[in-house]
Amino acid sequence: MFRRPPRQQYAALCYRLKKKTGDLEVLLLTSRDTGRWVIPKGWPMPGKLSHEVAAREAYEEAGVRGTVETEPLGSFGYDKVLRDGIQVPCRVQVYALAVNELAKNFKEKGERSLEWVSCEVAAERVREPELRDLIVAFARRVTAAPAAIQAK
Repeated sequence: MFRRPPRQQYAALCYRLKKKTGDLEVLLLTSRDTGRWVIPKGWPMPGKLSHEVAAREAYEEAGVRGTVETEPLGSFGYDKVLRDGIQVPCRVQVYALAVNELAKNFKEKGERSLEWVSCEVAAERVREPELRDLIVAFARRVTAAPAAIQAK
């Protein structure tokens, strides 16, 4: 059987450091279709670079804005179920986004649940093993160099 190459998507791993404790938190949201815990992601957009797409999706899906890194953290794969029931393999390139603004109103408000959680909790909640690994690696990177992250 022939298998098409995976479709490309871009995602944002949205994070913040708690002001009082300095603890790292990441933002998870539920998917609209299955309700599983995910990070904001979407399809390529004409005229936008991949990290810009990731930042735009973070705003549309979760109402967050901030500074997005231009180099990806890595990628993960999953099978997306389309409206017609067909499953398509997707490869998602992930960019870190340091959140500094939360919007009261945004495009998909009320369509998803949003929750700030520790990286440990996030890694337990997401279903995709490669995304889990990316979250764990990101937590290690931030805790190894917290001053560098805070300076950005």
